[in-house]
Amino acid sequence: MHSSNPVLLQAHSLVKRYGRLTAVDDLSFAVRPGVVTGFLGPNGAGKSTTLRMFLGLDRPTSGAATVGGLRLAETPHPMRVVGAMLDARAVHPRRTAGDHLAAVARAGGVARSRVAPTLERVGLGAVADRPAGDFSLGMKQRLGIATALIGDPSVVIFDEPLNGLDPEGIRWARSLMRDLAAEGRTVLFSSHLMGEMELTADHLVVVHHGRLLADQPLTAFIADRTTEHVRVRTPDRHGLLQALSRAGVRAAPDAASADGLDVQGATTDQVGRVAAGAAVALSELSSVRDSLEDVFLAMTSTQKESA
Repeated sequence: MHSSNPVLLQAHSLVKRYGRLTAVDDLSFAVRPGVVTGFLGPNGAGKSTTLRMFLGLDRPTSGAATVGGLRLAETPHPMRVVGAMLDARAVHPRRTAGDHLAAVARAGGVARSRVAPTLERVGLGAVADRPAGDFSLGMKQRLGIATALIGDPSVVIFDEPLNGLDPEGIRWARSLMRDLAAEGRTVLFSSHLMGEMELTADHLVVVHHGRLLADQPLTAFIADRTTEHVRVRTPDRHGLLQALSRAGVRAAPDAASADGLDVQGATTDQVGRVAAGAAVALSELSSVRDSLEDVFLAMTSTQKESA
């Protein structure tokens, strides 16, 4: 368990304008310790701007972004409180991984003894003496994550941390974020990909055009916004349609399959009983849930139309 006190990240009615463009629009949410919170939105939704306001890199037009109730600039030893990766390429190409981390540690008042174990934790222990300019994009992502972790912070913020990682690296990064949350840290990571969130996050904060669309546990998001339906395939599609209609079950031909039906508001058991009663043979009977990616795209396109 992480030894530092749990720290809450909070956005308080955040607004950020650049001239006539409103990048963040009255955004309020909290990120709690012990869970992985996914910050989801399409490119240009205001995610990176919000993260920069948490880190004191951008000043809000109005509202506040606080870490443990304070702006980061007001926090003693900020590197020990918050670690962040916004751009994994932000490292001198001729500096070795070990020297880069040592320089970051010294600037933040962190002991140099943190360098070796932090590089080991991100899988770069064996290449500590190699220049960062020789690293692949995935290795640079790992070095960026190490930079965020060097101060052993209570809060970690990652902007698109899975970019450039191979499948093994993506699995590693997901496990790392879960481990960090299990240690009691506050973990916030941004992405524009719903699939990443579904496999990694416990809680979702969804934004579009700088506005909040959802702030709830992933399980609740799935329950509230997806529906389950039955997919059935049969050589006698017309006969099954008639039988389902007589039973008061709504079904429609599946456009993707010449012998398929999409059945709403019924279970596989109910559809199976209707088919058996009508002596209709089935070649497939399965329960299907809406894709979260489809739900997310529908949410953001609806917002786009109403904006």
